[in-house]
Amino acid sequence: MPYSWAWLTDGVVLSASTKAGRDGIAALLDRPAQALVAFDYDGTLAPIVADPLQAYPHPRVVPALADLSRHVGLVAIITGRPAGLAVDLARLAGVAGLDRLVILGHYGLERWEAGSGKVQSAALPAGLDAVRRALPRLLDSLGAGRADIEDKGLSVAVHVRRLDDPVGMFAAVKGPLRELAEQHGLAAEPGKMVVELRPRGMDKGVALRRLVTEVRATVVAFTGDDLGDLSAFAEVERLRAEGFDGLRICSGSDEVTALRQQADLVVDGPAGVVQWIEELVDQLDRRRPVW
Repeated sequence: MPYSWAWLTDGVVLSASTKAGRDGIAALLDRPAQALVAFDYDGTLAPIVADPLQAYPHPRVVPALADLSRHVGLVAIITGRPAGLAVDLARLAGVAGLDRLVILGHYGLERWEAGSGKVQSAALPAGLDAVRRALPRLLDSLGAGRADIEDKGLSVAVHVRRLDDPVGMFAAVKGPLRELAEQHGLAAEPGKMVVELRPRGMDKGVALRRLVTEVRATVVAFTGDDLGDLSAFAEVERLRAEGFDGLRICSGSDEVTALRQQADLVVDGPAGVVQWIEELVDQLDRRRPVW
């Protein structure tokens, strides 16, 4: 079935390529205090880079989120990263105007709240230590011994972006890593030249639903860029079927096209995400009553 999307460019009014998306934007503008606006981190608020420890946000992200937080019910970041690492990379602790920001790390297994500055974490998943021990030998056997292994505490990610043939190696390791995860009761989540082995039963869709319930939102917007964000897109669609207003935004790239096919709006990477936030804030500022 053919699909279309709208790129956000300079001077273009907030728009979407679907009726549901346009309804979601209208509801977000009309009822911002009832809105949950959530974002992925890597590829959405920060560019994808070879070294995940160098994934710093777009320069205008933090002030844009602070401006957005003045209007909406809750701003959240839902990421596969450890929550504390996302806070450190983006320097979010103590930012004026972001005192109610929530970050759900490890797809929702960790939670950081700006108000307390503390991270709440689930228990270490069974089977993860066995996976850690098995990974080096497995990767060597696949010719991917030089792959970067990122230990996130509650999960382990294998990055092949810096190998000589990242596309070929990604294809070679996906199946064996999935089998290894299944052997130890874990799930394997593929992404942009990375496979993450993590606990089952939690994904960004589950995490998003919990936040919606917690803050009693009636409007939900989620922005993502990768395969791990598909569950959040699916949750927005389920919420729409239940009577909520929703908006699905894709931070576009040439590496992953699956989200584009489901998005109401596609923007041009983190720079486009920031521009969308800034334009939304501008529209909300214009609607505020002047006393």
